[in-house]
Amino acid sequence: MNEICYFTARELAKAIRKRELSAREVMEAHLEQIEKVNPSVNAIVSLNKEAALKSADQADQMLASGEKTGPFHGLPIAIKDTHNAKDFPMTSGSLALRDNVSKEDDLIVERLKNAGAIVIGKTNVPEFGAGAHTFNEIFGPTRNPYDLNRTAGGSSGGAAAAVTSGMLPFADGSDMGGSLRFPAAFNNVVGMRPSPGRVPSYPKAAPYSTLGVQGPIARNVEDAAFLMSVIAGYDKRSPIAVHESGEKFLEPFKKDISGLRVAWTCDFGGEIPVDPAVRKNLQEQLKVFTDLGCQVKEASPNLAEADEVFHTLRAWEFEMGGKDLFDKFSHLMKPSYVWNFNKGRDLRGIDIGRAERLRNELYHRMRVFFEKYDIFILPVSQVPPFNVNIEYPTEINGVKMEHYIDWMRSCCYISALGNPALSVPSGFTSDGLPLGLQIVGPYHADFEVLRIAYAFEQATKYGNIRPDLATDALAQS
Repeated sequence: MNEICYFTARELAKAIRKRELSAREVMEAHLEQIEKVNPSVNAIVSLNKEAALKSADQADQMLASGEKTGPFHGLPIAIKDTHNAKDFPMTSGSLALRDNVSKEDDLIVERLKNAGAIVIGKTNVPEFGAGAHTFNEIFGPTRNPYDLNRTAGGSSGGAAAAVTSGMLPFADGSDMGGSLRFPAAFNNVVGMRPSPGRVPSYPKAAPYSTLGVQGPIARNVEDAAFLMSVIAGYDKRSPIAVHESGEKFLEPFKKDISGLRVAWTCDFGGEIPVDPAVRKNLQEQLKVFTDLGCQVKEASPNLAEADEVFHTLRAWEFEMGGKDLFDKFSHLMKPSYVWNFNKGRDLRGIDIGRAERLRNELYHRMRVFFEKYDIFILPVSQVPPFNVNIEYPTEINGVKMEHYIDWMRSCCYISALGNPALSVPSGFTSDGLPLGLQIVGPYHADFEVLRIAYAFEQATKYGNIRPDLATDALAQS
């Protein structure tokens, strides 16, 4: 029982399919781990144990009767609390939605269920997914399993903390300014921001927007690809959906990346402040790529306009998608979200037009950059996991952060571009805090980003180090 929670998702799916493990055994193991670990970490919310076990029994009955099953048959999953899962609460971490229960599934949840995954609850988020630190007035903060005094990141913080501590085999998430990448880095797991449209979103307030995407969180790259094989793929309900099947992500990875042209930066040529521990960590990873036979060079495209593009389009989407709730419940909302919403309300057409023009320039600048380099690597976060009791770092290396997004530019800049990006574990600070390496690829090169991350993962094995809190719980099983 104590080993089940750290089987890979692929191993679990295979064991259930071959009836070496029952779905009931798998569910009981994860529910036991949740019972032991979640009170300290607070990653999973709105848990429904009774429904989870009933669904596991039904999954076993399907196998026994020879019914056709999906690739995730019997695997437990908890859904990010900004996504709808039918009959579960969907609060978005806001008092404005504390009594809201979903009447239908979002597209990503529909695909997970159709593949056989069993929804057991939700994963904690910051209010409306705003900010890379998971806390809210309904459920409280999610704590980092490696150090309970530190943040788990966000906005998919509950998902990443649950996966790293064995409460879930994998999880769904979403990313506008780094919400898949930050928590992955802070929890020593893999989190991928796919190309816009690779994982189609529905419903979505801004269906043509490329800023916010949905994607996977897993303990290793192969499981992230396994999740992508189901959640990726065309759907006519999304006007920007990529016309390619998710089956590509089931192909085996080749570990040989020799000859790869790797560009790297710590700070976009001095554009952003970076904590010395983060800088040291990134520089230590360069030798890994050199040893793998890559051509490694410090180089960065000029992304200075990405800050304006991201801020403008993010604020515009906040205002457009949240107007009705804001007008009624703004007095219940956290000040940073209110600030961001009002920033959107103050925008003029000329502001949005300028942002779109600049984004077009950035796209072509990156397109030309990737004619010279195959991959771009940089830190996920400018700082290591910070104190759980603060909303965000107010300064980095003596440089003051103006607002709650300012410290997130290492990810926000990339979000403005539309390129696929992934966080893969890159080791720990001297005091044991996880960090992640951000791998950015050319437009639509999602599989290639995963392949390169896989080669790095296999060479380093950083992701094999799980938090003591979780392994101690397993030892007591």
